[in-house]
Amino acid sequence: MSTTEVKSPAAAVGGVRKESRQYWLRFFSNVGPLPPLLLVMVVVFALANDRFLQPDNLLSVSQQSVALLLISLGQMLVLVTGGFDLSVGATVALSSVVSATMMQKVYGGIPEFVGQSMIMGFVVCIAVGLVVGLANGLGVAFLKVNPFIVTLATATIVTGVTLVFSGGATVSGLPRDYIVGLGSGFTLGVPNLVLVALPILVIVFVLLKWTTFGRHLYAIGGNALAAKTAGIQVRRNLILTYAICAVLASIAAYLLTARSGSGQPTFGGAFALQSITAAVIGGASLQGGRGGVGGTVLGVIFIMLLGNGMNFMRLDTNMQSIALGLALVLAVLADRLRASAKARLIAKGVSS
Repeated sequence: MSTTEVKSPAAAVGGVRKESRQYWLRFFSNVGPLPPLLLVMVVVFALANDRFLQPDNLLSVSQQSVALLLISLGQMLVLVTGGFDLSVGATVALSSVVSATMMQKVYGGIPEFVGQSMIMGFVVCIAVGLVVGLANGLGVAFLKVNPFIVTLATATIVTGVTLVFSGGATVSGLPRDYIVGLGSGFTLGVPNLVLVALPILVIVFVLLKWTTFGRHLYAIGGNALAAKTAGIQVRRNLILTYAICAVLASIAAYLLTARSGSGQPTFGGAFALQSITAAVIGGASLQGGRGGVGGTVLGVIFIMLLGNGMNFMRLDTNMQSIALGLALVLAVLADRLRASAKARLIAKGVSS
């Protein structure tokens, strides 16, 4: 046996340590900090209050999470392209009051018009989302304006339109079947809101992972110029992405209106921050080119359980706002650390 084939104990230990470091780098770059952080949070809140993991509480959290989940899925798609949408909260508010007003007018207290009113309310809700989404997409894709400026301007305009349209008042008089059946109803022990959200979740997953459109979004987020050179219709895909994001926000508004029992012009104030936080802490990158449905779902669960656990600990809303802000800082830091971990793996020629 040649001396080159014999490794010293120190060299063997060094090789094991190197493999271990590479393993944890791969784990962190692919999974991120959210799963272990979520586990620790659940354990802490469960020990603090034994009602935290009770089925009734978890079902309530699942109902409350639906609106944020749909909005965060749309936000994640926009983040994958390298942008973000600050107008989702304003879109929710406008969609809520417009759809509620339509349902109120069509229903008019006549039981025979319940189904027709719900359908018309949903249609105008989607129409609002399409208008807002197309405005955002055209501004980003054709005017080449930064998404921050475009969506902030849209949010300001839409908020003004909402207050003018509603007069700042809530819209009541909605069909009972809509409020009780959809908003707070259950089917086989599962909230109806969750049953409505699940197919949308699957559609977004398939759209992102198994379609050409999804692959194009990752390419645009990675390098828009290279994507355009490769023949990808960057403008068209950006417009479609912002439209999908706004439509998902409008669907969330329709479900949220059913849960609250009225159209609310004040809906959606924190949705922009929460949706960005959920998507980024779930693995989406602020630089674009990365994100997924599974991570976004975990991000939403993290945010909703964080708020729910802090309620059990009787912490006020100010403390919860601080916690959410810290979560966003953590998400941004984790995003940078994951990018650094991937860069180190690539530099070492290790596949992630």
